[in-house]
Amino acid sequence: MTVRNIASICNMGTNASALEKDIGPEQFPINEHYFGLVNFGNTCYCNSVLQALYFCRPFRENVLAYKAQQKKKENLLTCLADLFHSIATQKKKVGVIPPKKFISRLRKENDLFDNYMQQDAHEFLNYLLNTVADILQEEKKQEKQNGRLKNNGTAVTTETEMENKTEPTWVSSKDEDFLDLSVDVEQNTSITHCLRDFSNTETLCSEYKYYCETCCSKQEAQKRMRVKKLPMILALHLKRFKYMEQLHRYTKLSYRVVFPLELRLFNTSGDAVNLDRMYDLVAVVVHCGSGPNRGHYITIVKSHGFWLLFDDDIVEKIDAQAIEEFYGLTSDISKNSESGYILFYQSRE
Repeated sequence: MTVRNIASICNMGTNASALEKDIGPEQFPINEHYFGLVNFGNTCYCNSVLQALYFCRPFRENVLAYKAQQKKKENLLTCLADLFHSIATQKKKVGVIPPKKFISRLRKENDLFDNYMQQDAHEFLNYLLNTVADILQEEKKQEKQNGRLKNNGTAVTTETEMENKTEPTWVSSKDEDFLDLSVDVEQNTSITHCLRDFSNTETLCSEYKYYCETCCSKQEAQKRMRVKKLPMILALHLKRFKYMEQLHRYTKLSYRVVFPLELRLFNTSGDAVNLDRMYDLVAVVVHCGSGPNRGHYITIVKSHGFWLLFDDDIVEKIDAQAIEEFYGLTSDISKNSESGYILFYQSRE
């Protein structure tokens, strides 16, 4: 073992001890564990998402319940369940765990992640959740019974309203399931503003006209999207990476976007249920850097009333006021910043 490795292990122990001291023995939650994850070569995109999902309690509980079922053939979900179980059953309260089995399985299943390059945390999140959904769907077919992980998708209804001067107004709607909502960002705005833009009315004209099956022709129409099914966990993806024609590459929008600790969705459809559902911010995946293929990912989570920062193998307690540091910048769009990228809100119900 090299001197560098020994020093790294010592630092892990120091960080763990400092965390226990910062939280305090009397305040440390019963049956809770705070473990950093080893970085296996630019796997911070993966570590950050895994930490966020672990502290979404409904998701964690369902994954652990899946682990408790009969032994299954290894796949990405079984590896995720093994990792969550390993954290939840540790004898120590704090420490570091190497997610080696999960990373190996991820790289085996998808060539996109089978390298040591920086990847997009949102792409990984979508791949993971879609893979989990596919596995459960297949098990449901084979076993002819309900899947063990509850469907937490967000149902969004798209309404298309067409007005013809000589005919009545026609309104059609289509429901779609989303694992998260991706919203555009603007400078000095808020999540509320982003969600309002997401549901703004869009006019379909010229080559984008709506094909009306009733009159068998293309007509000008108005389209808008509303949330129909409010999920237990609401994931919001801030579209911070934009392709710049003049630069011929993607650049980061480090815009300052305020995200509240409490959130109530207002852009709901008329037939939505639980309209008054209140959400609490429980985790934020933060991108640090100036572009999509460079930089670093960290995660901040809320657990039992206090906030923690997870930076791969390092875990620190932070003040709630420190969250404001991750809103973004008020100036240059391509400047290095630590900006909220994926927000996780959990319903109080």
